[in-house]
Amino acid sequence: MAKFTFNMPDVGEGVAEAEIVEWHVKVGDAVEEDQHLVDVMTDKATIDIESPVTGKVTEVAGELGDTIAVGSMLLVIEVEGEVEEEVAEETPAPAPEPDEAPEPEVKSEPAPEPAPAPAPSPEPSPTPAPVATADKVLASPAVRKRAKDLGIHLGEVKPAADGRVRHADLDQFLAYNAGGGFAAPGKTREDEAIKVIGLRKRIAQNMAASKRHIPHFTYVEECDVTELEALRANLNSARGQKPKLTMLPLMIAAITRLIPDFPMINARYDDEAGVVTRHGAVHLGMATQTDSGLIVPVIRNAESRNLWQLASEIGRLANAARDGSAKSEELSGSTLTITSLGPLGGVATTPVINRPEVAIIGPNRIIERPMFVTGPDGSERIEKRKLMNISISCDHRVVDGYDAASFIQEMKKLIETPVLLLAD
Repeated sequence: MAKFTFNMPDVGEGVAEAEIVEWHVKVGDAVEEDQHLVDVMTDKATIDIESPVTGKVTEVAGELGDTIAVGSMLLVIEVEGEVEEEVAEETPAPAPEPDEAPEPEVKSEPAPEPAPAPAPSPEPSPTPAPVATADKVLASPAVRKRAKDLGIHLGEVKPAADGRVRHADLDQFLAYNAGGGFAAPGKTREDEAIKVIGLRKRIAQNMAASKRHIPHFTYVEECDVTELEALRANLNSARGQKPKLTMLPLMIAAITRLIPDFPMINARYDDEAGVVTRHGAVHLGMATQTDSGLIVPVIRNAESRNLWQLASEIGRLANAARDGSAKSEELSGSTLTITSLGPLGGVATTPVINRPEVAIIGPNRIIERPMFVTGPDGSERIEKRKLMNISISCDHRVVDGYDAASFIQEMKKLIETPVLLLAD
């Protein structure tokens, strides 16, 4: 037998280290060539590492969350071949001789006499201790346990005519004291310590860095999306084989139409070099919730895509992010991000900027409310309208509040007159 030391391979793209996010083998496991050994993460991309040999795992490099440098030992596999000298040293030490660790004599002491059995109790065992009250309360063990779980002193419950408290008496007590703190308690869960690793660790680091380095400010405006929703419904009714339109492609179309007039929104800030790069193309990050956490796939050149192309790309990237098939180039290089909680919505949000970008836009939940509407003749009437708040968070070092407010006001005009989105 011989030892094969498997070092952390070079996964390309200039990666110098990777984080262990899941081991699929442990010490003592037999492995086959090309068997999946471990998952490692580099810049939000998870990579499967496979075994180059067949053998038995004798050593692994670290635990979940540990960082392994490229070229350093990842694990050691014992393979068929010439035995190395170190192998003999790894064999378990022989058991200690009897004179080193003598076994105690089993019958060195006489067994103690068994204690006399207690007298039978009139109550079934086990029986909860009675609640201390001025007068002894008659109740079955089940009733006592239920009262204890509910935090009720039996002495406070009015019993039946025979003086015994029953379940029905507890029900009446609870009904009479509804709202007084006697609701059925929830189940208590055990404390659970979860190590922050993998994508969740990257999210934590990125969000902390964003809040630490960027002076955020958030601007929120209310928009009437009644006509926009009507347009979306009409387009979907005649879409044929095209993907179904959600509100997101319409929001993106409005954003990309305005970016040429507001280039400071579509930018990245290298604060170490002191350089702001205002990008011509809109590579739009799309915050996507997955089972592992938030991932931001990127819609390349969003400004050059129509509504149906945007809808198709949104669906493709969202599915790739959720099933783990998104490529590294699809998860980086965004110049602006949009984030939406979908049906959860919320009245308003204060999204955190995806550093080193300088802005992030968040459409919120659509709600219906009565509104005053002015007619062509100047008369006013009340109508039921669909309203939505739009939030934008900006880096105050490079984006002024006036610029952010002006951008959202122009976006409001497009949204409330949606025919402009389809005009050349």
